Amino acid sequence: MIRLFITRHGQTEWNLEKRFQGSKDSLLTELGEKQAGMLRDRLASQNFDLIYSSHLQRAYRTAEIIKDNREIKIIKDKALSEMKLGDWEGLKYDDVIEKYSKEYDLFWNKPHLFETTSGEGYSELKKRVIGSLKRIIRENDEKNILIVTHTIVIKQIMAYFEKRPLEKLWDLPYIHPTSLSLIEIDDEKTNVKLHGDISHLENNVKEIC
Repeated sequence: MIRLFITRHGQTEWNLEKRFQGSKDSLLTELGEKQAGMLRDRLASQNFDLIYSSHLQRAYRTAEIIKDNREIKIIKDKALSEMKLGDWEGLKYDDVIEKYSKEYDLFWNKPHLFETTSGEGYSELKKRVIGSLKRIIRENDEKNILIVTHTIVIKQIMAYFEKRPLEKLWDLPYIHPTSLSLIEIDDEKTNVKLHGDISHLENNVKEIC
């Protein structure tokens, strides 16, 4: 059996400023580092064979904090990076709503109808993310794997395991910073044990971002 522990990076400066990040990057805030530390403490007794992380710094730094001083290899995987958002990257949410109101609505409420000319579509995202996921599963039978990545990537992975269509991609739960999902795969049988769990976070660090 392979066990996949999947988490999102901690809060970033651009999360706090309500900016779209996508393939661009911003540093973890003090709160983001604290969130990662809480997940580290939760997983301290869990043995991991490997950690796979998005190459973006916000995810890799989160992986480093969770790893702590343990001898676990962190593998950077560009296929686990966040959805490329093109012209939206770096813009505040309000600015995107003003300039791209129709696309913004489709992005969140009707993802199966969303199209972009400057970024990455949901179908492109699914192809690279699920391709990477299948490779990780294929290469790591009987191992415990931690994956540190991003909101839309996690939404796509969980939709894949739960067999949800694209139009339901944004169904709850919300993927909070350092929320934890756990999937156990035994041959062809898949069991979703956790999905977006934040029981390790104190009340004052559960801000949505």
